[in-house]
Amino acid sequence: MPYPQARFTIKKKAFALKRMLNFNAPPLKNTAAEPVWKVLIYDRFGQDIISPLLSVKELRDMGITLHLLLHSDRDPIPDVPAIYFVMPTEENIDRICQDLRNQLYESYYLNFISAISRSKLEDIASAALAANAVTQVTKVFDQYLNFITLEDDMFILCHQNKELISYHAINRADIQDTDMEAIMDTIVDSLFCFFVTLGAVPIIRCPRGNAAEMVAVKLDKKLRENLRDARNSLFTGDSMTAGQFSFQRPLFVLVDRNVDMATPLHHTWTYQALIHDVLDFHLNRVVMEEGMGAEPSAGARPKKKSRKTYDLTAADKFWQKHKGSPFPEVAESVQEELDTYRAQEDEVKRLKSIMGLEGEDEGAISMLSDNTAKLTSAVSSLPELLEKKRLIDLHTNVATAVLDHIKSRKLDVYFEFEEKLMSKSTLDKSLLDIISDPDAGTPEDKMRLFLIYYITAQQAPSESDLEQYKKALLDAVCDLSPLNYIKQWKAFTKMAATPANYGNSGVKPMGLFSRVMNTGSQFVMEGVKNLVLKQHVSSESSIPRNKNPFQEAIVFVVGGGNYIEYQNLVDYTKSKQGKKIVYGCSELFNASQFIKQLSQLGQK
Repeated sequence: MPYPQARFTIKKKAFALKRMLNFNAPPLKNTAAEPVWKVLIYDRFGQDIISPLLSVKELRDMGITLHLLLHSDRDPIPDVPAIYFVMPTEENIDRICQDLRNQLYESYYLNFISAISRSKLEDIASAALAANAVTQVTKVFDQYLNFITLEDDMFILCHQNKELISYHAINRADIQDTDMEAIMDTIVDSLFCFFVTLGAVPIIRCPRGNAAEMVAVKLDKKLRENLRDARNSLFTGDSMTAGQFSFQRPLFVLVDRNVDMATPLHHTWTYQALIHDVLDFHLNRVVMEEGMGAEPSAGARPKKKSRKTYDLTAADKFWQKHKGSPFPEVAESVQEELDTYRAQEDEVKRLKSIMGLEGEDEGAISMLSDNTAKLTSAVSSLPELLEKKRLIDLHTNVATAVLDHIKSRKLDVYFEFEEKLMSKSTLDKSLLDIISDPDAGTPEDKMRLFLIYYITAQQAPSESDLEQYKKALLDAVCDLSPLNYIKQWKAFTKMAATPANYGNSGVKPMGLFSRVMNTGSQFVMEGVKNLVLKQHVSSESSIPRNKNPFQEAIVFVVGGGNYIEYQNLVDYTKSKQGKKIVYGCSELFNASQFIKQLSQLGQK
C-alpha cells in the first residue's frame, strides 16, 4: 500500500505553487475554461522546487507554454504575461531589471522564493520607472517556498549550493563565527519558509551544545518576532495557509548529524535507499548511462553512451508501494508485474486473431460474437496497458542496474555484516577478511564498513590492531583521510565512553538465492542473499505520562540526512495509528558524498 500518513507538506506546497502560477489566485477546479497562457521564468533554485512536484503536463494544463531559466538567452514575447519564481539575489534582481528595460513581456508577476529586502525592491522600482514599465509590474510576492518537497513526508532545504550548508561547512576546523552565523541564518530562513507554508508554529525541541541548538534558538527568535507583529504576521489572520493544521501544534525535533555518524555510511537494502546509494538519483530523478549497440571492433571509434532519465513520482503506484521494500521483494514484484502484463498482451492478440476470422464455420462465428465485447474492453484499456508497460520497463532497467552493483560489489555481504556490527550481534566472519577480499566491493565500500566498525565499537581497537586494519585498507587502495576525521570526532564526542545505541535493527538471513527466482525471470539473483529486514524498535518510555504525546511531528537533521533514516521513520509511523511524522534535512547525501566530506575534513 502507498504510505497514507503525513500528506500535509506536499499538498500545501503544491497548492502554493499552483496558486502562484495562477497569478496568486486560488487555482480553479474542474473548469472547462481555457487557462491564461503565460511563460514561467525561474532560476535554478525555483526549478529544483517545482520539478519534483509539478510535471510538464501539469504546467501546460495551468497555461504555462514556456518555462525558461532566468539567465538564459530569451527572446521578447511582448503579448504574454510572465511569472517569475526566483531567489532575491543581486544577480537575479539585475537580470529582472534588464528584462524590464528590454520590454520582454506584456506584464510581470514577480515571485520571490524567500523574502526580498526593501533595498532590492527599490532597485526594481527604479528600473521599472526608468523603463516606463511601472504599470506592467503587476504583482510582487514573497512566496516563502525556500525548501524542496521530495515526498509526502520528506523535505530538504536545497540542492543548489548545498555545499554552503553541508556537514563539511559546519564542522571544518577553521570556521569563523561569522561563517557559522551565515550558515545558521540560511538554514533558519528555509525552515521559517517551511512553517509558513505549513501554516503552523511548532513546539521546538533539540539537544544542547551543537549546531541543532543554534538553529533552534534562531528559529524560535524569528517565529516570535513574526508573531509579535500582529499586522504582518504570516501565521494569523487571512494568511494563505494559516489555521489549516490541526488544533495541536506540531512537534519539531532538531537533531545534529554528529549524533549518528554510522547510518549515513551504511550499505542499505531497501529499493529507494539503494538507488540513491549506487545510482545517480536526485530530486526524484534517476539518470543512467545506457550502452548503444555492441562493443566496437578493434580500432573503431567507441560509440557514445546515451543518458536515460527516469522520474520516480507519486503517480507511479509500483514505486509508492515498493520504494521502502527490501530489494529481493522488489525484483520479484517487477517480474510478477511483467508476467501479468504479458498475459494481458497475449489476450489482446488472441482476441484480435479471433476477430479476423472470415468465412469460418458457425462455431467460429459464435466465438466471434462472444469475444466482441471482450476485445472492445481490452482495446479501451490499451492506454492504461501501455503506461503499465512503460513503468515496468522503467523499474526493470533501474532494478537491473541496482542488481549489477549488488552482485559486482557483494553489497548483500556488506549490508548483513554492518547490521550485525550496529546491533552488536555475533559476527560470522572476520572484518579483516572482507577488507582484504579483492572481489568484495570498492575501496570506498571497504572504508565505509571499517568506519562503521570504528564508530560503533564500544572499545576502540588497540594501536597494533588499528595499524593492521590501516595496512589492509591501504593495500585495498583506500583513502585514510575519513578515518583521520572520525578519530578526531570520536575523541571529541567521547563516543568510546558513551557509544550510540543503534538498537537491534539487524536482519534475518534467509539463505542464498541459489536459483533463478522463477523460470524466465529478468533478475538472476544467484549468489545474492535474500535478507529480510527486522522492524526497528523505538522506545517511547521517556514520554511523561502527564503530557499529551505528539500527533504530528517533524524530525530535522542539521548537517545532512539520507533515505535510510527517512525509511526508518516511515516504518515507525506505520505502527503508530494516527501519528504523522515528516523527515527533513539540510541536505540529502548518499554515503559516497558523505565520505568525500569526511575525507576533506580529515586531510592533514
